[in-house]
Amino acid sequence: MVIFDCNGVLVDSEPLATAIVSQEFMRAGFPLTPDIVARYFTGRRPADMFAEVEAAAGRKLPPDFATTVATATLRRFRAELRATKHATYALSWLRGPKCVASSSSIDRIRVSLDSTDLLRFFEPNLFSASEVRSGKPAPDLFLHAAGRMRVEPRACIVVEDSAVGVTAGIAAGMTAIGFVGGSHATGQLGNQLRAAGASAVISDLRALKSTIIDLRGW
Repeated sequence: MVIFDCNGVLVDSEPLATAIVSQEFMRAGFPLTPDIVARYFTGRRPADMFAEVEAAAGRKLPPDFATTVATATLRRFRAELRATKHATYALSWLRGPKCVASSSSIDRIRVSLDSTDLLRFFEPNLFSASEVRSGKPAPDLFLHAAGRMRVEPRACIVVEDSAVGVTAGIAAGMTAIGFVGGSHATGQLGNQLRAAGASAVISDLRALKSTIIDLRGW
C-alpha cells in the first residue's frame, strides 16, 4: 500500500498555507513570518504548532485562533489551491491500495483533494492526525492508516515531503520515499529527507511508480 501525505505532495499547498497562518499569527500579535512557520512547523499538526508557539511566547493565542486559521485556509484553498504537477498522472497509473494520511484536519484534506480533482483517487481512505494521540514525527498516524486499511506496516510505502513525515514513516516500520517537487522545496530538502531515513528521493511524481517498483518489486 502507498500512503500519501497531502500537503506538499499531492497538492502544492505549503507556500499558501504558511502565508495564511503567518498572517493570522501577525494579526494576533505573534511575529511569525512564513519562513519561520515553514522552517519549524512543516508537516506538523496545527494543534501542535499552536501549542509550541504559545509555550515559546509565554502567552495564549486568542481562543478562536484555530477556527480562524481553519476558516481562512479553507476559503483560500477553494479559490487558489492547485494539484502538484503530474499528481493526476501518477495516481492514474499507480495500482494497488492507497490512502492519504495528513497532519491536516479531515475537512482540509477533503477540500484540498476535492478542489484539485484528486479526491476520486482516495475517498473514503482519508486519515487525519487529529484522529490519533500524537502527530508526526510520531508513528501514530501511519499505524492508524495501516490498521484501518488492514495492511501490515512493513508492506507500506509512505510518500512525504517533510523530515518529520519521513521520521514518522520509518518509526512505523514503513519504507519512505521523499518528494522534493513542491514549490516550497529548498535545495537542502532532499538531504534532509535522506537523513531522516528516506530510501529514495524524487522530484517528479511521474517517477513514483518506477521508484516503488525498484524498492519493492511491485
